[in-house]
Order: sequence, then C-alpha cells, then structure tokens
Amino acid sequence: MSIELKTISPDTEKVNALRKRARILSYITVGYNVLEGVVSILAGWLAVSIALVGFGLDSAMESLSGGVMIWRFGHSADMSKEEELRREKKAVRLIGYTFFVFGAYVLYESMEKLLSAEAAKPSLLGIAIAIVSLIAMPALFYAKYRTGKAMNSRSLVADSKQTFACMLLSLALLIGLGLNYIWGIWWADPAVGLVVVAFLFKEGREAIKEEKLCTCCSCPTDQD
Repeated sequence: MSIELKTISPDTEKVNALRKRARILSYITVGYNVLEGVVSILAGWLAVSIALVGFGLDSAMESLSGGVMIWRFGHSADMSKEEELRREKKAVRLIGYTFFVFGAYVLYESMEKLLSAEAAKPSLLGIAIAIVSLIAMPALFYAKYRTGKAMNSRSLVADSKQTFACMLLSLALLIGLGLNYIWGIWWADPAVGLVVVAFLFKEGREAIKEEKLCTCCSCPTDQD
C-alpha cells in the first residue's frame, strides 16, 4: 500500500506565515486598544477631560476595526465568498455609523466646555497614556505596514495607516494635556476634543464609503 505525501510549496508556506502574522498583529491591536480605551475613559472621567474620553472612545472603535481584521484573516473556509462580503459590509457600515455617534457626542461636550469655560483637571495619568501610545503605535504601524505590503493586502495597509493616525492623535492629546498640566491652559483640552472629533468623523466617513475590506492575499498589488 502506497502512501501519498502532500508537499507544501514555499509560496504557500510564506502566505500562511503572513496570514498568521496579520492575525497576531490584529490581536495585539485589539488588546492594546481595549486596554487603552478603558484606562483613557476612566482617566477622562476622573479629570473631567473630554479629550481623554474622546481618545478612549476612538480606541474602542479601533478595537472594533481590529476585530473585523481578525475575522477577515481567520474566517471559516466553509463560508461562501458572497456571505463573507455581505457580513463584512454590514460590520464595516456599523463601525462607520458608530464613529459618527461617538463623534457627535465628543463634539457636543467639547463645544459645551469651550462655551462654558469649564476647565479639565490636570491628568498625569492621561499624559502617561499618551506617551505609552506614542511609543507603541509607531512599532505597530511599521509591522502592519510591512506585512500588508508583503501580502499585497490593501486592507492591512489601510489598517496600518489607521494606526499611524492614532499615533498623531496621541501626539495631539499629549500636547493638549501637557499645556493644561504645565501652564493651566484650560481650553487646550476641549480643543483637542475637536481634533478627536475630526478623526472620528473622518474614519466613519471612510468606513461607510469603502464598505469593504480586501481579502488577504487576493488584492491586486499596490501601485505607487
């Protein structure tokens, strides 16, 4: 009796390794953003800081986006292409609308604090959160961007750029909290809240407009 041995081509092994790396990076993104979101919202609530609360809400939305990526790179092989795309479009639309809901809330709170001149308390914890994010986000962005390029996956490349945007948002948060903590500039906090609003609305609009993410390794090669 002969036993037929199946061989795995180097290309297949490379694809599988990249998919595994993409899932790991997505798990890291979700885990980090969940932790960052919870701590930021708590710190914002304690300091009455809409900038911190808005930053935490954005982190929560990032974790949802990361969840879609995890599902995208680890979906069941039994699911049809049509069903896969239908579920993904529904999830992406839901995320997009939620961005707008949170954005509207942060916009209202920021404007109210600006008009009433309500000052947030200085938050050393918030500053620490922003610094940690500024350290973690560049490394995560670079790893996801390189993996996405290697896989020809526009979705993972786009997700990496979203991580880069989070890094810029962390910088804005650090500046706003630092101005309030060091010099007592009260309006810096709601001003950063408005920056958060711009990020939330932009991400929501893009999610609703695109309405889909590319299947890993099935997208055409990115063009310069």
